[in-house]
Amino acid sequence: MFVQQLYTGCISEAAYYIESNGEAAIVDPLRDIDAYLELAKERNATIKYIFETHFHADFVSGHIDLAKATGATIIYGPGTVTKFPVHVAKDGEVFSLGALSFTTLHTPGHTLESTCYLLKDESGKDYCIFTGDTLFVGDVGRPDLAQKGEEITTQDLAGMMYESLQNKIMPLADDVIVYPAHGPGSSCGKNLGPNTFSTIGEEKASNYALQAQTKEAFILSVTDGLAAPPSYFPINAKINKEGYDSLDSVLEKGLQPLSIEEVKKALEADVLLIDTRHATVFTQGFIPGSIFVGLEGRFAEWAGSLLPFDKELMILAEAGKEKETVVRLARVGFQKVIGYVAGGFEAWRAAGEDIDMVIDVEADELAMDLPFDPNIVIVDVRKPVEYADGHVKDAVNISLSEMTDPASMANLEDEQNIYVHCAGGYRSVIAASLLKRQGIHNLRNVLGGWGKIKLEERIPTEKEKSVLN
Repeated sequence: MFVQQLYTGCISEAAYYIESNGEAAIVDPLRDIDAYLELAKERNATIKYIFETHFHADFVSGHIDLAKATGATIIYGPGTVTKFPVHVAKDGEVFSLGALSFTTLHTPGHTLESTCYLLKDESGKDYCIFTGDTLFVGDVGRPDLAQKGEEITTQDLAGMMYESLQNKIMPLADDVIVYPAHGPGSSCGKNLGPNTFSTIGEEKASNYALQAQTKEAFILSVTDGLAAPPSYFPINAKINKEGYDSLDSVLEKGLQPLSIEEVKKALEADVLLIDTRHATVFTQGFIPGSIFVGLEGRFAEWAGSLLPFDKELMILAEAGKEKETVVRLARVGFQKVIGYVAGGFEAWRAAGEDIDMVIDVEADELAMDLPFDPNIVIVDVRKPVEYADGHVKDAVNISLSEMTDPASMANLEDEQNIYVHCAGGYRSVIAASLLKRQGIHNLRNVLGGWGKIKLEERIPTEKEKSVLN
């Protein structure tokens, strides 16, 4: 028996490769399938099954491309309806893989078709369970993605999840390994723990949701304080259910080199230019109108949350990072990338075209300016929960996820001296690029964000102390 977790940190996603006697299965594959094909080839195995725990909302699965490449059967849980061939498993159905077996456990709650797969070893003993978005380390899946008005409410789904956990998962032995679909940072739960796998015993002892003594208490605990899901979740779920263009065709279109003249014409035609270089490089110079979403951060998640899916996109990337950019965009459903800026920003600047920039300032400069400049407006683009934990006095909290709506920035004016910050300096640069597109140019990006503001080492004056909470 061979089991390997393949974890992708930027979207907090875990896929799994399981193999026995030359037969392999993949659980919850990403859109780019090369890693699974290469692993199977290295181990001289044939991929037989593709197990999907549910219709994923936070990324586009590689199930269709992987099935075409291998002939493997795509398996979903009870009640699944798709526009492509799948095997809809019955609750309790068993699938053999070499000397191993998978048992289907229908666990509705996160979604109606949500299903876990219990893997038994060569001796028939329960070894691990692939829990998808039903059970995470320290958390459970959010129960608000499959609601249907008054017909199926978030509370109804939470109740289903309680029954699924109590009847299908909690009875398992304490030493059974828990392999979830996501780790820390995922928006598929409220607050996932720091590890990417666990055991049934550990979760029984420490998972907050499993401490509820009643169904009513469970429903309250998992729905209380649940933030709105990212806006792209319904789009990805629809793509996973209905199908998509092959990744090869997306790459073929997206990796077309565009001349400076072609880029200019595309910008005039309202094609969006996405700059994926490092934040500290972007601020020093960029093509006017660019939207920054750097590869170094949670790129796919922010791209999905902030960029429109119905518009054509161009990319400007660090040399050699063009393919990575297109692939990571495709992971969350972007299929309209028309090419990249040939020669990157240097080619644009060498052609004598106009450039823009964002002024970076250190935290101590902000601290010195605050007491003496009445025209300063501090824009904190962290989440409300982060803001509540500590912020600069009188700072305006506009969460980055809200900045797709121009109305969220309606009270900001170019006459103000605007300082933008987040927690560490990534989200604030995205925000600065969005503000620039709104015509607000009198702004500064605070390097290091709240982390540097809070930990500013020099001793502030009494007047400076008065403006910090």
